[in-house]
Formats: sequence, structure tokens, C-alpha cells
Amino acid sequence: MKIIVNLDVMLARRKMRLKDLAAKIGLTEQALSTIKTNKVKGVRFETLVKLCDALDCQPGDLLEFSREDNHEKE
Repeated sequence: MKIIVNLDVMLARRKMRLKDLAAKIGLTEQALSTIKTNKVKGVRFETLVKLCDALDCQPGDLLEFSREDNHEKE
């Protein structure tokens, strides 16, 4: 089981670059890249709120639950 982060999908839908999002919410591009590539163990609610506000979305738009360990994004 794992949580999949769909930040790249939301960035594409909003036609926003990672660099622009980082500047808008006050995080480094490296930190956002780590989140985007599912290489984080957790995300603070404060960061999730900033992401949702900047991308005009809900947490469920960014996070997806998968029961399969080797789930590949489609």
C-alpha cells in the first residue's frame, strides 16, 4: 500500500512550472521535486494547504491511495 502524489498532473492542468509553484508557496524547487517524484515519507499539512491554495485544488486531487505496492501511474 502506498500514497501516490499527483503533483505533476496538477501542474500540467494548471499550466504551471515547478519553479513558479515553488516561488508562490515559499518552498525550494528541490523540496517540491522530492514531493512530486514520491520520494518523501510525509508532507506537512501546512505544505498541503499551500499546494492546494496555489493550485486551486483539493488534497484528493494531489494524493491517491493504492493497495498495490508496485502501482505504476497511468
